[in-house]
Amino acid sequence: MVRYLQVAHFRGGLTVTLVPRIAHGDDRCETPPKLMQLFASIRSRLVSLFVGFLFLCTAVLGAALMAVQRTLTWLDGQHPQLAQALQAFARWLSRHPKTISATLASVLLAGGGGAFAIANLGPDIAQQPVVTVTVPVEIAKLQEQAASLDLIQMNLTRTDSTRSSDTAESLLRRLGLVDPEAANYLRKNPLAKQALKQAGRSVVAEADGQQRLRQLNVRWLNNETDTFFQRLVIKRTAQGLHAAQETSPMNTSFRMTGGTVASSLYDAADEARLPDAVISQLTQIFSNQIDFHRTLRKGARFSVVYEVLEADGEPVRTGRVLTAEFNNDNKTYEAVWHQEPGQKGNYYTMDGKSLSRTYLASPVAFSRKTSGFAMRLHPIFHTMKAHLGVDYAAPTGTPAQTVGDGVVDFAGVQGGFGNMVIVRHGNSHTTVYAHLSRIHVRKGQTVQKGQTIGAVGSTGWSTGPHLHFEFRVNGTHVDPQKVIQQAQSTPLSPAAMARFKSAAGQAKAQLQAAAQMREGNTQ
Repeated sequence: MVRYLQVAHFRGGLTVTLVPRIAHGDDRCETPPKLMQLFASIRSRLVSLFVGFLFLCTAVLGAALMAVQRTLTWLDGQHPQLAQALQAFARWLSRHPKTISATLASVLLAGGGGAFAIANLGPDIAQQPVVTVTVPVEIAKLQEQAASLDLIQMNLTRTDSTRSSDTAESLLRRLGLVDPEAANYLRKNPLAKQALKQAGRSVVAEADGQQRLRQLNVRWLNNETDTFFQRLVIKRTAQGLHAAQETSPMNTSFRMTGGTVASSLYDAADEARLPDAVISQLTQIFSNQIDFHRTLRKGARFSVVYEVLEADGEPVRTGRVLTAEFNNDNKTYEAVWHQEPGQKGNYYTMDGKSLSRTYLASPVAFSRKTSGFAMRLHPIFHTMKAHLGVDYAAPTGTPAQTVGDGVVDFAGVQGGFGNMVIVRHGNSHTTVYAHLSRIHVRKGQTVQKGQTIGAVGSTGWSTGPHLHFEFRVNGTHVDPQKVIQQAQSTPLSPAAMARFKSAAGQAKAQLQAAAQMREGNTQ
């Protein structure tokens, strides 16, 4: 290889000197690369030319033989002397093929040798002059570059949640901000005070390079069932800090996962990172098919696809379960949500049979029935007395939910029942929820099946936390279990069934994907 580049740098310019390098092992110099490329190109073309010439000669020879043969045929009997001469020429060609091939090969070799010879005719590099090239180079203006970097503003984003013990200073300090002006603004601005006083709200702060507040966003929901979220935006402008509250719709995305029960359903849900609200929906959906208190087996598998409502790309709460599958005791149960336009939605099997009944099987999820609808020894008065409802044991604070759609007829304290809620349903049906620790509804409020109306407690005449549940028909107490089991929902119409089958096909594909994720979670 030839290396012949030397570089010298001086103020205001660059000098490049081309210097030949002598090959190791002898005193000869190699041909410069560009000249070598030229000679190689000429050689290649000459070789191609002579190969083509060989093929051309072969073709000409074949054509000559054919022409002689046809001429002999034409001259047969007409010109005997000429025919004899042509026959003698053809015989000579056929008798000396090696001679002809050797002649053509000699021509080819002579041409190739000439090409190789030409490739070595380059000039002696030692006789070439040294060429000096001077290229002016502009030295970078470092001061201007530094000044331009100072114009770039750095934004640092941090995320946290509000706490009940927060002050304006402690919140900003936890967000990595040192800004007394912003702290004073948060203390005095009424919108900021109202937004930050509630714990658990998402806070996103943007800071500049001096750790001062550029923008602060606070997000929250007014109600758990809202499809819109509230956003407080505090921005630093040329006139100072400015606050504005906005209402924006939440975006809906989908999640899918699955799990296998090893010890309990709650543990399997935690392993699959499934929210409690979703697992609660699963138990409601399959409550008429699976007794989760008694018949849930180890190794039971579930797959689920559900909604997640997002605000500014961040998940805020879970939505509805869209499709689910539960395999327990070698039996598979499937459910898919379907809603006709202008009607209330429901869960169905894949063949269109309704899973939801008019009433839920239980007002408390994951509870234990301690007393049924029968005569019993009263735990306080120690006398035999008719128990006109069903008691469900559960920890204090466990959500209590209405078993059906209706209107709150009473919400307050009533004698030995303590905190109590009465919900009036259609068909002269009412349900009673007693001994609550908290009440979440008010009289006259419309509630939907599965909605939380309070929390399990031990108020009134009670010996421990539980929910006393009653069912009344025209004011008469009846066994809640019998009424719930007999209640049926309206089946799909033929037109709705066609639309349902299309949705069920998509749900089936989603369940297959969720099952694959379940298998991944168990590995």
